[in-house]
Amino acid sequence: MSVHNDQTKAGAGRTIISVDAMGGDRGPAAVVAGISVSAKKNPDIGFVLHGPREELEKLVAKRKPLAGRVQIRDATDVVRMTDKPSQVMRHGKDTSMWSALESVRSGEADVCVSCGNTGALMALSMIRLRKLPGVNRPAIAILWPSRNPQGFNVMLDVGADIRADEQDLLQYALMGTSYARNGLHLERPRVGLLNVGTEEHKGRAELKAAHDLIADTAPKAGFDFVGFVEGGDIPGNRCDVIVTDGFTGNIALKTGEGTASLIGDQMKEAFKYSPLSRLAAVLAYTSLQRLKKKMDPRRVNGGVFLGLNGTVVKSHGSADATGVAAAVKLAFQLSQSGFGEKLAQRVASATALAKNAGTDEAESSD
Repeated sequence: MSVHNDQTKAGAGRTIISVDAMGGDRGPAAVVAGISVSAKKNPDIGFVLHGPREELEKLVAKRKPLAGRVQIRDATDVVRMTDKPSQVMRHGKDTSMWSALESVRSGEADVCVSCGNTGALMALSMIRLRKLPGVNRPAIAILWPSRNPQGFNVMLDVGADIRADEQDLLQYALMGTSYARNGLHLERPRVGLLNVGTEEHKGRAELKAAHDLIADTAPKAGFDFVGFVEGGDIPGNRCDVIVTDGFTGNIALKTGEGTASLIGDQMKEAFKYSPLSRLAAVLAYTSLQRLKKKMDPRRVNGGVFLGLNGTVVKSHGSADATGVAAAVKLAFQLSQSGFGEKLAQRVASATALAKNAGTDEAESSD
């Protein structure tokens, strides 16, 4: 009997994660290894895996934790990192990415996970899942290691769209607040607006306008607005949610990843410098392993697409099994919290508040 036929009960009583097996730099073997790690740790997850059936059946058959946990959807084409989003939208119906999103759209799966082309994934997500009513620009939110007690801050947008006006930034604040509540279990998140300084007179016109909008909305929406924050506050403890446009956010994200990698390499060199430093490394091994685990970007791998009729987790393109497993864990946690429904309710509530505020303003001017 084929692997596919053996897996027909994969969804019995489980949270189903739809996984694009073909988009990552390391190929489907790394993706299957990652979902196997997840399956071994969590018996409440089932998978719908998308890609060439014959290839995936062989990979799944080698992983005992996946027995009875996977359904395979045959998709013969692949979205490559070099493909333009416009091309994928026109010609991508046979790709594993398209198929993975369709499983969420049809209700077969709860969340989609993909390591593929970010631009294409966002474009297809907007077409197949559609934006939530009231959302102009969806955003990508990530968890950034921080000094806060929860260990992470939420930052958005980090690359969904390079532009954002004051209304977009207000929506990012509301969506980021919902993510912080459901992903980090913060009852009343603190929100900061990223700028070149904390003074209210600094920054572009849309940032100043967004500052006033977010400040007016915060008491009604149940979060605290701390005002403008700077780059040094991204890993700090001044706020829990950092709001910015996708251009700035993506540069900050890539700079942070590069800096973490540089520090790791330099520490290795420092401990190799002399026999005494190598001895010090042995003595500090436990502490160094703890630090390495805490700073390992693979363990917080997964940007969440916010503002869509469905939850999509974007794993890093170079993710290995550890990174894929982290993205699946995040997808499972969001599904269990009812994040998609709560986010939709928050956006709808914010849209109603904005309309009521506009009506009140018009009546007062009459």
